[in-house]
Amino acid sequence: MIAPVLFLAFWAAGQDEALAGSAERIRAHRTGDLVVTVVDAQGAPIAGAAVSVGQTRHDFLFGCNIFALGTFGEPAREEAYRARFKELLNFATLPFYWANYESARGEPQYERTAAMAAWCAANGIAVKGHPLVWNHPAGVPAWLPAAPEESHPLLTARVEACVSRFRGVVDMWDVVNEAADPYRFDEKLQIADLMKTIGVEKYLLDSFAAARKANPKARLLINDYRIDDAYARVIDMLAPGGARVYDCIGIQSHMHGGVWPASRVWNVCDRFARFGVPLHFTETTLVSGPHAQGGRWGPTEPALEERQARDTVMFYTAVFSHPATTALTWWDFSDARAWQGAAAGFLRKDCSPKPVYDALKKLIKGEWWTAAALSTDAAGKAAASAFFGSYAIAVRTPAGAEAKAAVEFPRPWPPPAIERARKEVTIVVPAP
Repeated sequence: MIAPVLFLAFWAAGQDEALAGSAERIRAHRTGDLVVTVVDAQGAPIAGAAVSVGQTRHDFLFGCNIFALGTFGEPAREEAYRARFKELLNFATLPFYWANYESARGEPQYERTAAMAAWCAANGIAVKGHPLVWNHPAGVPAWLPAAPEESHPLLTARVEACVSRFRGVVDMWDVVNEAADPYRFDEKLQIADLMKTIGVEKYLLDSFAAARKANPKARLLINDYRIDDAYARVIDMLAPGGARVYDCIGIQSHMHGGVWPASRVWNVCDRFARFGVPLHFTETTLVSGPHAQGGRWGPTEPALEERQARDTVMFYTAVFSHPATTALTWWDFSDARAWQGAAAGFLRKDCSPKPVYDALKKLIKGEWWTAAALSTDAAGKAAASAFFGSYAIAVRTPAGAEAKAAVEFPRPWPPPAIERARKEVTIVVPAP
């Protein structure tokens, strides 16, 4: 497999100018200066102290939906799925599709989602709920009344119930999904009748108001596959009188037909960056199997796995290098139970890793990861250029005294236009 750095150099030179300079942009937008000062109990600087700086987590959210968690009948596959997920990623999307989540009225499947969220929390993985509201057969339970005067309060109650129940556990939500083309699936669905009666704007605002009421501190997203002016108009609806009701903008990027050029990635980011909030790539797909008849996809193939890995490295690099992005979620983690039956996973059906898994690991936990062994100068200082995230810092003085510290170095938002972010940490080392 082609190494990520070598591939990008070749690709940028021959294909797309938008990828050129990505390494410099990543350094500018994803790293800052981490400065550690080591002092003794009296505050005097200690020169010559060994300082180990080890990143433990990214500030940027590298994620995937985790819908298949707990569904493998074979313990070995289940364990492989879990182990590889937590080894690579720090973010997971949990399923809240209403039709399945509450197939029987008044009997939502809270327990399964709670178990998934608990596993994520135990493994340091942030979570998001998806979706609360969606005019799609998966988002409209059969029992929902057709009359808008009945469906409307039930819809807002469902939003409030999910968000309030998981407050403190799930504090990020895709509130409304795919409202830019609200009737494309079925105009006969009950939510379509509701939108036609109250209007798309009220449908949007009421849904966000219900989520905000249930958890005022939650991060709320609008999410869509449209990346044109139709989506921009939806986003404009969510800022009545200039007061935004959303916190982030979700952008879908299912690329079953082929990877977007880096120039398209950049243009999409620029188009939606003007709204002044973080951009999340919420649903990203590249496949390693051929297209089959009937809108389905064939199984993974070695040559297509290599292409998937190369294209994914390019796409992630383009997204990560844009200053407006803060999250990138893949769709799905394993080919087993993947959407549309496509070979879209980082893992094969048996949960063995594809080349794309290894290629991304070299980026996320390698090229875009900080591990440094430093030594303090006469002023007791040691500095490193560090990717934004969480750190474990260990110090050992020439006299043998030791100290440790956990440090958070979050990326500022909005990103500073000129000045480089800087984090100052003082570690007091007791006498040995």
